[in-house]
Amino acid sequence: MRSDANIAGPMTDPVPGPRTEPFGDDVSRETPPPMDDTPIGRAAQLAVEALGRAGEGLPRPPQTRVVVVANQKGGVGKTTTTVNMAASLALHGARVLVVDLDPQGNASTALGIDHHSEVPSIYDVLVESKPLSDVVQPVPDVEGLFCAPATIDLAGAEIELVSLVARESRLQRAIEAYEQPLDYILIDCPPSLGLLTVNAMVAGAEVLIPIQCEYYALEGLGQLLRNVELVRGHLNPKLHVSTILLTMYDGRTRLASQVAEEVRTHFGKEVLSTSIPRSVRISEAPSYGQTVLTYDPGSSGALSYLEAAREMAMRGLGRTQELKELNTSEGNQ
Repeated sequence: MRSDANIAGPMTDPVPGPRTEPFGDDVSRETPPPMDDTPIGRAAQLAVEALGRAGEGLPRPPQTRVVVVANQKGGVGKTTTTVNMAASLALHGARVLVVDLDPQGNASTALGIDHHSEVPSIYDVLVESKPLSDVVQPVPDVEGLFCAPATIDLAGAEIELVSLVARESRLQRAIEAYEQPLDYILIDCPPSLGLLTVNAMVAGAEVLIPIQCEYYALEGLGQLLRNVELVRGHLNPKLHVSTILLTMYDGRTRLASQVAEEVRTHFGKEVLSTSIPRSVRISEAPSYGQTVLTYDPGSSGALSYLEAAREMAMRGLGRTQELKELNTSEGNQ
């Protein structure tokens, strides 16, 4: 990023005339200038802090975290959350794979990955048993980020999977056979609770639910939570809802605040303290085949996703430590 502060040369006043010093002669020259408390100044300070933290990196999880991004309600920012959280984690230094399970292929589009019908895709993995390594592509703009794209062929996979052996666990077996080291796998699910979403839930251990800060935000969420319980009871005992992210938050409206308060009251500690604002930049980025992190790194949307990804990563490490301590205490009894 280019900064005028780095350009060598004499400083000039924007307005001609004598300069007046704001401090007396007895003030040290090392005294920092007063903080700019305007909205622009606060945004600039937030940008510096968030980007600085991104440069620091994050501790790597002890094992690959497989996160299912699901919500059968459409238009809640599910795909947007998947690709931007993945890009944020990669910018923090992690190796991340996005698995696009939505036949529309929007996650593949946002990451700049070709997904026309001739491209090897996640359909071939699920239906034709092709190795996952044969379809994974590196994302051009973000180092450490990879994508298993979806094609329109995936639209028929729900029907084709019905007659296949172990139809619910085909994605899980493909991920287990994938030999490249990964820190995170984020699975973008279609807005339904069919076999594709069930495959994702069997393959993952965590569920991330994006919730839109608008009316009817919690509509249909009960069915999703019941499905999570069913999968946990019959197919994947490790599955749990680990993260809930508030999206499309507009602080100017009372409704957004009420929805956020209701979600936090209902779900408690699973809700990230960071919420994602309604942002034009977030909406524009996919049309350029980019995430908001590369399209406009200093925007409020990019900074919010950076912070949300950092929060999710740190919470996961905390949970891992809690489980270790619990297992140790049970072993000592």
